[in-house]
Amino acid sequence: MYHQGNRDLQDAFGSRRLADRLVERLRRSAFTEEDAGFIASCRFFFLATADAEGRPDCSFKGGDPGFARVVAPDLLAFPDYDGNGMFKSLGNISANPHVGLLFIAMEDRPRRLRVNGTARVVLDDPLMAEFEGAQALVRVTPEDIFPNCPRNIPRYALQEASPYVPRCGEPRVEPAWKGFEIFADVVPPRRA
Repeated sequence: MYHQGNRDLQDAFGSRRLADRLVERLRRSAFTEEDAGFIASCRFFFLATADAEGRPDCSFKGGDPGFARVVAPDLLAFPDYDGNGMFKSLGNISANPHVGLLFIAMEDRPRRLRVNGTARVVLDDPLMAEFEGAQALVRVTPEDIFPNCPRNIPRYALQEASPYVPRCGEPRVEPAWKGFEIFADVVPPRRA
C-alpha cells in the first residue's frame, strides 16, 4: 500500500511502525457488511481519477442514499447521471482505471472510508435498471479499503436533498445553466 515517497516521509516523521500497524489491522481488499451499510447510507462521495499522463481530477458524486452500493464483496457500483457533458471522471477512468473514492458522514457520527481500486465504465450494464436516471454505470473493484480517523470532520446536518437527483416517478429537474443563451444551443438531449 506504500511506495517509496510514503516510506521516506514515514521515516522522517517516525511513523513507519504506525503506518504498518494501520495496514495490518484496518486495511482490507473486500467489503464487509459494515462497509456496505455505510456506503449505502451516504448521499455523496468524492471520486479521484487521473488521465493517462497522471494528471489528477477530483469530483463530487451525489445522489439519494443507496446510489453507490456494494453489490459483491469485491464490487462497488454507482451510476453516472446526466451532467455537464465534460465526462472528466468517466473519461479519465477509460484512459486510466485507477480510482480513489472517499465516503464521508458528517451528521450524527462523523466517519470516513477510503476505497482505492480500479474502475470501468459500462454503458449497457443490466444493473443500470436498478439506478433511476443512470446513463452509465461505474463498477469499482477494490484493492485497498480502509477507514480514516474522523477527528477533523465537521458536523453538518442535511437541510434539503438535491432536487436534481433522479427519482422514480418524479419529473427531472434541469439546472438553470442548461438554458443559458451561451449553452442552450449545444446542450444534448437527456439520454436517461
